[in-house]
Amino acid sequence: MPDASQLDLTLLETKANPYPAFAALRAHDPIHALGMHNGRRAWLITRYEDAVAVLKDQRFIKDPRKLLTPEQLEERQGSIFAMTNTHMLSLDPPDHTRLRALINLSFTPRLIEQIRPRIQEITDELIDAIEQQRGAEIDLIDAFAFPLPITVITEMLGVPWEDRQKFRTWSNALLDGVNNPETFEHVQAQMFEFAMYVRNLIETKREQPTDDLVGRLIAAEADGDKLNEMELISMIFLLLVAGHETTVNLISNGTLALLQHPEQKRLLQNDSTLIKNAVEEFLRFHSPVARSTSRWVGEDLEFGGKQMQRGDYVEMSLASANHDPEMFASPDELDLARTENRHVAFGMGIHYCLGAPLARLEGQIAIGTLFRRLPELRLAVEPEQLIWRPSPLLFGLTKLPVMF
Repeated sequence: MPDASQLDLTLLETKANPYPAFAALRAHDPIHALGMHNGRRAWLITRYEDAVAVLKDQRFIKDPRKLLTPEQLEERQGSIFAMTNTHMLSLDPPDHTRLRALINLSFTPRLIEQIRPRIQEITDELIDAIEQQRGAEIDLIDAFAFPLPITVITEMLGVPWEDRQKFRTWSNALLDGVNNPETFEHVQAQMFEFAMYVRNLIETKREQPTDDLVGRLIAAEADGDKLNEMELISMIFLLLVAGHETTVNLISNGTLALLQHPEQKRLLQNDSTLIKNAVEEFLRFHSPVARSTSRWVGEDLEFGGKQMQRGDYVEMSLASANHDPEMFASPDELDLARTENRHVAFGMGIHYCLGAPLARLEGQIAIGTLFRRLPELRLAVEPEQLIWRPSPLLFGLTKLPVMF
């Protein structure tokens, strides 16, 4: 049975290969008490079946305000927490249902498919620039995995391209602080700056209406009781962060997986029709989001033989669930031809990732084109030298040095 140190995903050796620790937990303590989180007892769910059950069970709530006293709620009004957490991922029905229905209209698979040519164009432009650096060491995240999704989401939202680097700084700070009480206090200044940027963006587009996603959200707010200002700020905040961060990890993790499994790389290069299946396997094999976003126990209950109390904090290890041998044959092997692959990389239930069609399409175009145009791509460092982001929420590299 692993001790607590083996669950510390800030340790390089654990972050690079957390799966042995997860396997031990699934076998011996699948609903693992993590200690305390913000003064509340915390649990980590590691088995696939249990994770899916919690993700679908509305006794586990998303809105922490339900656990607060009226006095505590009043204290949070107008706070940076309220400004950045009044979105779909932090709400339960009926508010979640209302917000999701509004934003769903812009993220249907049919509408996402319409931007395929633009995603391909951005991909080719980025690889054109990379090709000019043949023989040099390149950070594929800076040169490719980051600029592709940030360009796509900023164009969809109608956010100025020149501000993209600000988003990287802000979202890195935010996501490295999520679910990490030790760092959260230090990122509040960046979160406030980010929120003020979004508020100013909204004011600009109110004065000069635009036909983009932010413009449509503002118009919906003006049409009736659909989005209040706090919800509008928080929703745009969420879309900017979630619209690129996880896709950066999908592209870089998928690329790394192929570079470390040359037989699978050759398989894809010999049969480009495998790319859709390959992206699903990348999502399972190195899940871009390591843990689910926060949930709380809404009432005293028993789950999996453990007594949980109202207010307890619960996380699902999506990375562990996606390596559960009860669900996946040979789960620690990369298999691009895998057909039984009901992974939970995008979650499950009513909070299933809204941006899944966009992330899938970007991953398919990015990775498929990259290995078609740069077949000699290889790691420029030993795998042990790769540095993983410290965030317990995310599973992604800080850099991916490559050469060709």
